[in-house]
Amino acid sequence: MEVKVTHLDQVKFAIHSRSHSILCDQPQENGGEDSGMTPPELLLASLGSCAAFYAVQYFKTRNLDDRGVEVSVTADKLKQPARIGNFRIHVSCPVALTEEQEQGVMRSVHHCLVHNTLLAPPEIKIELAVGEAALQRG
Repeated sequence: MEVKVTHLDQVKFAIHSRSHSILCDQPQENGGEDSGMTPPELLLASLGSCAAFYAVQYFKTRNLDDRGVEVSVTADKLKQPARIGNFRIHVSCPVALTEEQEQGVMRSVHHCLVHNTLLAPPEIKIELAVGEAALQRG
């Protein structure tokens, strides 16, 4: 997996992956134009869409109605160090489920790749390319 982030102007960035692009920006009070989600919002979006995918897959594999499934994710901004924490995933399903099915959906959402990544923090290496090396990388 790879994404490429390109600075557009001020605090606005284009994010590209395969044939897809999204904008990342800051609200006006942070010097942006509010033309896209902030990086923390993109993190919540990643977690929420992954959880939704796993929930819907549970319904599909059991021939249950998956229409109307919604997921919301909230989190708090924490300090020292500055980070996002206290994630809460809320899955809404408009159809009635048995207790066994409810537990199955919960187990399925717990298998979300992004959820598991956040539970077991990955190693993150930061590399810097400047001058000629930066031109060759781009």
